Amino acid sequence: MSRAFVKEPDGAAPEALPPRRISKAPNYVTRSGLEALEADFERLMARRAELLARGEDQVASEELRHVDRDLAYVKARVGSAVFVDPADQPADEVAFGAAVTVREASASGVVAGSRTYTIVGEDEADAVSGKASYASPLAKALLGAKLGQTVTWRRPIGDLNLTVEGIEYCQA
Repeated sequence: MSRAFVKEPDGAAPEALPPRRISKAPNYVTRSGLEALEADFERLMARRAELLARGEDQVASEELRHVDRDLAYVKARVGSAVFVDPADQPADEVAFGAAVTVREASASGVVAGSRTYTIVGEDEADAVSGKASYASPLAKALLGAKLGQTVTWRRPIGDLNLTVEGIEYCQA
């Protein structure tokens, strides 16, 4: 009889989920990025303990597979984290950890306004809040720029010229 229509488990352990992809780039982190990774680790460890306490619960077992996969990822990221101290960054140049205020203009010269982008680690990048991974095309265009310098951010939807109006490093 085929097991396809039977609800009881066949005794085989569920297959492990494939690991989350870990970037080969250095894992540079800001202080808040490192704190977020450490908080994720603690949260996942607590959730894992809760799920293990539930025993043979099939739903808990399935969630545990996801928690274990995420836990392995976060543990590896915490272990490979390279904290970059903002005090060691050049004050007059865009580098990792900088909050960069830019004036945006299209290649044709149409000014779109000003925005602030913060150059952060890969795990804390968040486009909605203006946090760009140091490995992103935006950050690569800005890194090394000085106050008043204009750089070109090459985007699939069209190039955008960015003139650096401010560079600030959070020392917290």
